[in-house]
Amino acid sequence: MAHHKSCKKRIRQDAKKRLRYRYYKKTARSLIKKLRETTDSKEAAKLLPYVVKNIDMLAKRNLIHKNKAANLKSKLTKFVNGLAA
Repeated sequence: MAHHKSCKKRIRQDAKKRLRYRYYKKTARSLIKKLRETTDSKEAAKLLPYVVKNIDMLAKRNLIHKNKAANLKSKLTKFVNGLAA
């Protein structure tokens, strides 16, 4: 267990961050799932920018790798474009 005051503070901060980041990741996963289950092209086109914004935020904060974010955005965009056709 940590003995230094600064170490104890760091542990408290990390616990708060972990909870916050877990919420962000879960929200993004839920949005992606909702988008993939959508069959209406207009609704999917409306939802896509919000999902992309969420994915970018995760990549910016290093919660997911930037290449994973790019792959996700690419696949979701292809999916939405496929619905329109």
